Amino acid sequence: MELHVGCAMWTHPAWPGRHLPQPLPPRERLRTYASWCNAVEGNTTFYAVPAPATVASWVEQTPPDFRFLLKLPRPITHERRLVDVGEPMSAFLNTVAPLGPRIHALWIQLPPSFVPAQLDTLATFLRGLPKRHRYAVEVRHRAFFEDPRWERALEELLGEHGVEWVPFDTTVLFANRPATSDETEAWAKKPRLPRRTRALTAHPIVRYIGRDDAEATAQGWAPWRDTVVTWLREGRSPTMFVHTPDNVDAIALARRFHDEVRALLPELAPLSEPSTASEPKPTDEANAAEQGTLF
Repeated sequence: MELHVGCAMWTHPAWPGRHLPQPLPPRERLRTYASWCNAVEGNTTFYAVPAPATVASWVEQTPPDFRFLLKLPRPITHERRLVDVGEPMSAFLNTVAPLGPRIHALWIQLPPSFVPAQLDTLATFLRGLPKRHRYAVEVRHRAFFEDPRWERALEELLGEHGVEWVPFDTTVLFANRPATSDETEAWAKKPRLPRRTRALTAHPIVRYIGRDDAEATAQGWAPWRDTVVTWLREGRSPTMFVHTPDNVDAIALARRFHDEVRALLPELAPLSEPSTASEPKPTDEANAAEQGTLF
């Protein structure tokens, strides 16, 4: 029985001194985060492929059971729109290969303009992917959520290839008017889509965004807590990523979600104890290498 939890990043200006040790050298940020959460979203691989030295540092700073959900680079999903992408896919896969089993899944986030009529393109792309990785697709066009025909067509396609459908649940964010500037910004940028709770594989992935009020966020995830408990009892191994508009308390909220699930399933192993000890100051060489990382 395994539950991974995490955030959209492993470093945040508000975390040291609030949740994490302070000072926190750059080289120790991922290592310290990995003592709090056992997974992280790799959002910034969308913007740039990491350098090999950066990937090596990720391996060095994380235990073998830590998991990355790595987003495919923008040229693959948004610029070439899954067509003629053999070269950039190979380059990306070769670069992240040292992560090995730490790669929980490769995340194919498609733009809102990716419409049901393009499912054949997605099918061709999925058929060409190497089988050594798991894959997860996130769609944002409303037809996939509101038209049962297209929802079923996408589910059948993903099921055929053993690919998970990643929901981005923004229902709690949009349930009430914004109360902070970060919530106002999130209202302008995040998609408004129905909550979707059906898993297609043994490794469902959830992206949940709440509010800047921690209690409102925790109250809002109640349906997911119950769903995750059900998945675990079914023998699935889910991953839950907790976001808030400002992400100030996201790292603590991710652990809280795990704790709430474990209160219902005591047989679930606890997370490791968070790191509180100061780590040695990194060398100038290591510090310089860290400056090239994506997080």
